[in-house]
Amino acid sequence: MPEPVLLLIAHGSRDPRHAATVHALTARVRSLRPGLRVETAFLDFNAPSVPQVLERLNAEQAEAGGGVRDVVALPLLLTRAFHAKSDIPSVLRETSSRLPRLSVRQADVLGPSPLLTATLERRLHDAGVRPGDRASTGVVLASAGSSDPEAIAVIADIAREWRHTGWCAVRPAFASASLPRTEDAVRALRAEGVERVAVAPYVIAPGFLPDRIAGGARDAGADVLAGVLGPAPELARLLLRRYDEARRPSLVALSA
Repeated sequence: MPEPVLLLIAHGSRDPRHAATVHALTARVRSLRPGLRVETAFLDFNAPSVPQVLERLNAEQAEAGGGVRDVVALPLLLTRAFHAKSDIPSVLRETSSRLPRLSVRQADVLGPSPLLTATLERRLHDAGVRPGDRASTGVVLASAGSSDPEAIAVIADIAREWRHTGWCAVRPAFASASLPRTEDAVRALRAEGVERVAVAPYVIAPGFLPDRIAGGARDAGADVLAGVLGPAPELARLLLRRYDEARRPSLVALSA
């Protein structure tokens, strides 16, 4: 039997940089595991949609009379908030019910993970932060934000644990739905006497909310603004780890 198809599900954006970054990440995953079929779909704004990809896979299976039957749907999400708990399960369940030839199971969200922290570290290094700067640098961990208390708590936990790796301080911030905003966190660190402040966007791809994070960092005079996580090798390895975890028999398929 062939390996399950890995279906990466991104949110989507009107910003063309978003889809370009998602496709670059997909290409990185393919390069790490040649032979694995990796597809990309979007919840909104971009094509193809999740139903379109699943319908195409189902049609291929019907025409071939065999081949791919199993799909692992992996949300490109960093926390378990609304999209992971509601949107994606709903669209997968509804589409799968119409496609009896496919078995679809949803993998876990990406965070938290040491590989995500390693990606943040990579982006800070790319932006000019060196190992010797850690003790004098405060970091703002700037996420998109959520109204889900579980997601907010996860970001706070990541910031707290990351602080113990040698940074002067690590503070969470949010681009929407929650407080503090990026600029407020930067100013708070300044008020506490932190010598150097770096903003690390905890987002995968560019778009409206990442631009808001960047704007807040500039407005508050942050010394360093790192790039989004993007197609980093650590992130690509994490996607494959979540894919492998989802293939375990203990996880129940959304459609038999």
